[in-house]
Amino acid sequence: MTKYAPLGDYLQKQRGCEVRMTFAQIERVIGGKLPPSQHTRAWWSNNPWNNVMTKVWLDAGFITEQVDIEGRKLVFRRVAKEHTPMEHFEEAPQKPFAPGRHPLFGALKGLIRIPPGTDLTQPADPEWGKNA
Repeated sequence: MTKYAPLGDYLQKQRGCEVRMTFAQIERVIGGKLPPSQHTRAWWSNNPWNNVMTKVWLDAGFITEQVDIEGRKLVFRRVAKEHTPMEHFEEAPQKPFAPGRHPLFGALKGLIRIPPGTDLTQPADPEWGKNA
């Protein structure tokens, strides 16, 4: 059981979609002080590798929103289904790539559209060379 497990228990018992809390209320629930890193936005992000407390609220089925570090308050919002710590960051299955080609070859295919009739060999600004 981690220091932050009581927060997960508290959140799971809540009935609403949102749980508004101050940092002081969180400290009362966990029975201790939050670490100095509470003053950074990253501490309150929903990245499961961020810290132990993040995994607690994600496992309880909540994400953080409206984090006000100066006002020392935030909103935990219930998500449609419970998150597992790794769910947000599952890696896509790796496709084998053609031998001799870099894996990023063709990564931008389809992202740039060139209008018909555009001559890519011509300078974009024909006057550019005259000003040098």
